[in-house]
Amino acid sequence: MGNFPVILLAGPTASGKSALALALAEKFGGTIINADSMQVYRDLRLITARPSVEEERRMPHALYGHVDAAENYSVGAWRSEAAAELAMAERESRAAIVVGGTGLYFNALTRGLTAMPPIPKQVRDDVRARLKSDGAAALHDELKRLDPHAAARLNRGDRARISRALEVMVATGRSIRDWHEDAKPDGPDSLRAVRIFLSPERDELARRIGARFDAMIEAGAIEEVRALMARNLDPSLPAMKAHGVPWLIRQLRGEITLEQAVEGAKRDTRQYTKRQETWFRNQLPEFAWVDPEKALAAVEAQFLALAKPRSS
Repeated sequence: MGNFPVILLAGPTASGKSALALALAEKFGGTIINADSMQVYRDLRLITARPSVEEERRMPHALYGHVDAAENYSVGAWRSEAAAELAMAERESRAAIVVGGTGLYFNALTRGLTAMPPIPKQVRDDVRARLKSDGAAALHDELKRLDPHAAARLNRGDRARISRALEVMVATGRSIRDWHEDAKPDGPDSLRAVRIFLSPERDELARRIGARFDAMIEAGAIEEVRALMARNLDPSLPAMKAHGVPWLIRQLRGEITLEQAVEGAKRDTRQYTKRQETWFRNQLPEFAWVDPEKALAAVEAQFLALAKPRSS
């Protein structure tokens, strides 16, 4: 796009993506565009390790903290907003650094979105009401009767995916799996891009995760979660399931100790990073896996190579 290639910077939680993105933005004169599905929520600055106010002032940042926690923000909404930010960076002759760990965001940006049927409001409201009153397991049992193939691929506690699959089945009479297989993606813009996945050594990543969560607690993450808890939002909302939030809510309710909450949050995050790595390796193999210590040089080399004028 434009004079500059886009820099797509992915990696597991706590791998150093944000610091690298800031360094790249300062080096190339760029805008940092968030691709982390939890850092979009304004209620979650500390617990999601969003860039600080000072960091946001150093270089332009986009799509951070612009969504209320009561909203179920979608991949489609992010893709639309990210495309607008990329277009703005192109108009302003700025480099664009898309940074985050949400694989579905990168997949949507580079490959497009599968066309899915609109779900009538009445169907959506009914399914969500039953999810709240009966629980995910009951809806999974219903999905198993109506769409056994989709149900077999879902954990009985996966509230969001179970309700989505059931909505599609009830509204259209077809499995969400069939829609995914039959529909053609809407064509994404062709991206001339540097594609990097930060890959720290496993023990070092675990150390970073622990240190980062300790720093969150020190900075006031408990009070942030207390304020979120006071809003009495639906626990199935994405913001309510951000890493650390459910554990700290349990601690605030007196169900567990702070030590137990911290250890549980760290453990969940470590497990999540393994899933992130597996997902990117299988779904986006075109990303180059790079040691964080070597990433700045690797990105710079690829960026400058792609930025060279192409022969006509």
